[in-house]
Amino acid sequence: MSVTSLVACDSSFMIKSLYTFRIPGIDYDFSINTTHVAILLVSVFILVMAIIARIKINKVQATDTPGMFQNAIEIIVEMLGSMVEGIMGKNANRFVNYISTLFLFIIISNISGLFGLRPPTADYGITLALGLITFFLVQVNGIRKNGVKHFTALFQPIWFLFPINLIGEFAVPLSLSLRLFGNVMSGTVLMGLIYDLVNPYTVAYPAVLHAYFDLFSGCIQAYVFSMLTMVYVNDKIADD
Repeated sequence: MSVTSLVACDSSFMIKSLYTFRIPGIDYDFSINTTHVAILLVSVFILVMAIIARIKINKVQATDTPGMFQNAIEIIVEMLGSMVEGIMGKNANRFVNYISTLFLFIIISNISGLFGLRPPTADYGITLALGLITFFLVQVNGIRKNGVKHFTALFQPIWFLFPINLIGEFAVPLSLSLRLFGNVMSGTVLMGLIYDLVNPYTVAYPAVLHAYFDLFSGCIQAYVFSMLTMVYVNDKIADD
């Protein structure tokens, strides 16, 4: 497995199989591809940073002067807390941990192209899984809050609108996953084409475009996905 097969600056922007193996007794070829590697690296990075932050915060004394790392962590936590509270209000405490984790995972996945990886969110399997998690979160909280009314609401305001209301419910994971996938994948495809176009002069010129497609657009898409998740959940558990 070569290093160039992992990086986004390779001429191909498609998902690549890096290693194929078989499990004894199962007639099927399993493979490890660029998405698996990228999502593992992103997850390990988030986990390691969370552990380091927890250790450092636990060691802080009231008289200590906050360092750069502590200040950065506090800013991120306060920013995410304010974002969730601004949209979910009194329900923020119940969902702030999930929304914060979701936001950090998506934004780090989106900007991983800056570090040579193919963004995991450029794989529809990843964005669909995130959309389905949001869908089940919405439905479970709707049932817990409203009980049977969660289902009878599908027949409102007129019973024959049930098919449209039902489609609207199942459109939630599709719209969320396709929006995120489409935006990230389009940037990945464009960067792949640009690398082919300007090759071998790919040292500095594409960096500006990476800053837009991976950083700016990646941050926007992470915020939109998280915001819509909060709106959908809040809509189901809001007081009448």
